[in-house]
Amino acid sequence: MIKFVVIAIAAFVLWKLFSGDQMKKNEKAEKVREKEIKAGEMVKDPICGTYVRKDGDIRVRNGEKVECFCSYECRDKYIKRLEGEK
Repeated sequence: MIKFVVIAIAAFVLWKLFSGDQMKKNEKAEKVREKEIKAGEMVKDPICGTYVRKDGDIRVRNGEKVECFCSYECRDKYIKRLEGEK
């Protein structure tokens, strides 16, 4: 019985250590993301509002303006909206 209690406590301690480490990684990633937004390296997707990197792969040029998108789905919605305006 004592072995079971010791193993359960050890498992709980390990779980807390790993979950705490993941929270620290998430906090660090959020800080980096906020820094990129403030530095102007990230822009807002005009369809869904998600922040994406300025140098991302999914872009559309509308005259002089270049729009960046988080997904092809958002890009397609934007293109349909542009076609509807013409």
